[in-house]
Amino acid sequence: MSLVLHDVHAGYGATEVLRGVDLTVPAGRVVALLGPNGAGKTTLLRTCAGTLTPTAGRITIGGRDITAAPPHKRSRLGLCHVSEGRAVFPGLTVRENLRLMAGGRLTPEALDGAVQAFPVLGNRLDQVAGTMSGGEQQMLALVRAYITDPSYVLLDEVSMGLAPIVVDQIFEFLRTLAARGTALLVVEQYVAKAMGMADLVYLLNRGNVDFAGEPGELDADELAARYLGAA
Repeated sequence: MSLVLHDVHAGYGATEVLRGVDLTVPAGRVVALLGPNGAGKTTLLRTCAGTLTPTAGRITIGGRDITAAPPHKRSRLGLCHVSEGRAVFPGLTVRENLRLMAGGRLTPEALDGAVQAFPVLGNRLDQVAGTMSGGEQQMLALVRAYITDPSYVLLDEVSMGLAPIVVDQIFEFLRTLAARGTALLVVEQYVAKAMGMADLVYLLNRGNVDFAGEPGELDADELAARYLGAA
């Protein structure tokens, strides 16, 4: 079972951002989506998640057409989108955020899973999320991808603006997700880290896929040229 984009076009108003994108995220695999700023990476994730409707093309999960499905139905099919920024409810406590992530009922097993994923959250359960550090808020946002047990997780620059030690913790968490058999579609500014855990790489430039293949098929000079938009 795979998450597949078939000739997808999408954009904002009259501005087309994605221009016929074909992309596959196989079950249980890690896919790195790289490209320069403005390439359409965030637009692609939003289109997969259902917060943006494509103007043409199809999106399927396991052959099931979800092109017109709203985000909550995609979530029920095992799709989880962790957007750029701190996607938490800042006025609620960590425990309350976790309860919402778990669908209103936070089981002991789900709570244990959250604390195992990021032990610091165990000391913050009754703290208002908005008073935590940026790194801790990002950990809280990410842990939804663990306790809801999705099949596919879309990750949009989840390490942006964080201290290197926190970035290392986040990538360790992503490796844990991958080891569980969760498929990941990763948009990430730390290109080497993303490439290091990826099974497949897509390079997006100006809304088009310039390259699709295994990380070893790209040499460093070619990657730098395409990633920086020089190609």
